[in-house]
Amino acid sequence: MAPVTLIFLAISMSADAFAASISKGAELNKPKFHHAIGIGLVFGVIEAITPVLGWVAGKASQQYVEAWDHWVAFTLLSAIGLHMIYAGLKNEDKIEHRKQTLWLLILTATATSIDAMAVGASLAFIDVDIIVTSLAIGLTTTVMASIGTVLGHKFGQFVGHWAELIGGVVLIGIGVMVLIQHTGIL
Repeated sequence: MAPVTLIFLAISMSADAFAASISKGAELNKPKFHHAIGIGLVFGVIEAITPVLGWVAGKASQQYVEAWDHWVAFTLLSAIGLHMIYAGLKNEDKIEHRKQTLWLLILTATATSIDAMAVGASLAFIDVDIIVTSLAIGLTTTVMASIGTVLGHKFGQFVGHWAELIGGVVLIGIGVMVLIQHTGIL
């Protein structure tokens, strides 16, 4: 995977966590730097683990779908991207004020990283170093979620919608690139 593609993938995979961390930041009264880093680390660690789990599942099934693996990768990435765009376009208030607990934070981080597991499965079908990719996704998510926490109480829901929209478009673009590279369309 080209470094530029890896950067775009890592940023787009962190969009859900960024949006969720904005919500977490909105719940905090002037979040301190260490709160933002702690929230970012929880999101980042979970977001780094889930692509590896998906990749392992994808590798296990690779022999069964090898002839059309590029279509699987394209379909998964596009479906996740479309879902992110849909979530970004919804006009509902996503910020729910609840008591901050570590378990709720872990649950939120896990929920936002399910798409990373599906992306990890699709990455099993192309030539990708999953450790480097996973670390890039985790580090980017840590940074983005930390920033999102700080921005959360200032900008709230507006920024989260844009993050999901842009992340969705990027994932669809990566899916199209995989399809083009493997089918030789261009």
